[in-house]
Amino acid sequence: MKNLIDLEKKINSELTTKINKTKIKHNQIYIEIDKEDLIDVLLFVKTNKDTKFRQLIDITVVDYPEESQRFKIVYLLLSHEFNQRMILSYFINEKEVISSITSIFPSANWMEREVFDMYGIKFNNHPDLRRILTDYDFEGFPLRKDFPLTGNKEVRYSEDEKKVIYEPVKLEQNYRNFDYRSPWEGTKYIQEQSNKDNDKKN
Repeated sequence: MKNLIDLEKKINSELTTKINKTKIKHNQIYIEIDKEDLIDVLLFVKTNKDTKFRQLIDITVVDYPEESQRFKIVYLLLSHEFNQRMILSYFINEKEVISSITSIFPSANWMEREVFDMYGIKFNNHPDLRRILTDYDFEGFPLRKDFPLTGNKEVRYSEDEKKVIYEPVKLEQNYRNFDYRSPWEGTKYIQEQSNKDNDKKN
C-alpha cells in the first residue's frame, strides 16, 4: 500500500489478535507484538500483496536493565515496492529464548548471531548460533548496559610463552552505576552542581 494510514488499517484488520499497538511516526510504521506472534506477523507482512516487506534491514536490541522485561527486540523491515519502512518490536525477559527467523529471512543468520554475541539472547532453531564478533572464549555480552567498560579479561601476547594469553582485568570496576536519564534532562551530577550554584547566588 502506498499510504501508511491505509497500511496501518490493513495490518490491524488482518492481524487483529496479533497486534498490540501501531503508530505512524517519522514516515514509518511502528508495530508492537508479543514474541509468540512474531513468525505469523512476519510471514504476513512479507507475503501479502498489499504490504511486501521483503527485505530485513537489521535486528537490534534495546537494553532496559532495571525492567523485568529487560530486552526490546527490534526488527527493521523495508518494502521496496511501496517504499515504506516498518519497525516491529516486542519485549522479553533476560532468560527467554526467542524464535529464529532465518527460515523467513535467510539474511537474519548473522544478525541473530550478532544479537546473541552482544546481548546473550538465544534463538530457537538457528542453524549456527555462535559468537560472530568476539572470541569464542569471551566472557559476558558487551552491549548490555551492565557490562564493565574495561571488560572482564585482557588479551596480550606473551613473549615467554610465545602465544596469546588471557588475564583478568586488573583495573577497578567503578563504572557500574548508570545514569539512565536522557541527556536533554541533564545528568545527575550536572543537576547537583547547578543546584549548588543557584544556592550560592541566593
